[in-house]
Amino acid sequence: MRTQIAIAYHTGYGHTRVLAEAVAQGVERQSSARAELIDVTDMNSESWAILAVSDAIIFGSPTYMGAVSGPFKTFMDQTSAIWLARSWADKLAAGFTVSSSQAGDKFATLSQLATLAAQHGMLWVSLNQLPGNNSSTASVDDLNRIGASLGAMAQANNDQGPDLAPPAADRESAARLGARVAELAQRMAAGRAKIAEPA
Repeated sequence: MRTQIAIAYHTGYGHTRVLAEAVAQGVERQSSARAELIDVTDMNSESWAILAVSDAIIFGSPTYMGAVSGPFKTFMDQTSAIWLARSWADKLAAGFTVSSSQAGDKFATLSQLATLAAQHGMLWVSLNQLPGNNSSTASVDDLNRIGASLGAMAQANNDQGPDLAPPAADRESAARLGARVAELAQRMAAGRAKIAEPA
């Protein structure tokens, strides 16, 4: 059964776009899943239609001043009619973010994304990766090197473009989040199909 995962993101300098692409690559590691990238600053009727029919939506925003970016907040506010109609209820949701600092208050951004999902009645998918780079024998090349749980966190040096930052470990952590969401979406779809089978 084919599932569709939408990745709704805003990027300021290209780093969040790189993560969104990594998430999409992870989604498509699942043979029956398709990823749809949606830049929330360029929403149109087709964009909203894709979100409406997707089995899951993965939200991505840079962390600016300890919160989602202004353009992403505008997108959040634009979903109020969808919220009222409960159109996204029971879809899977997940999130990712990036900032130039190691911490950068990224947890606040993921919390905003999870709250958005909860307001819509969506089912939040956590990262499910043990923290890396947290011992004397660990490395900055470890997966989940920032040590997140709620979603994927990445760090991009502010003097490097998206060709170099975020580093490969952060991109792979994001890709695995995409693969996890796609796998769970497929399992849910299979379960719904089984329930719908005639007795």
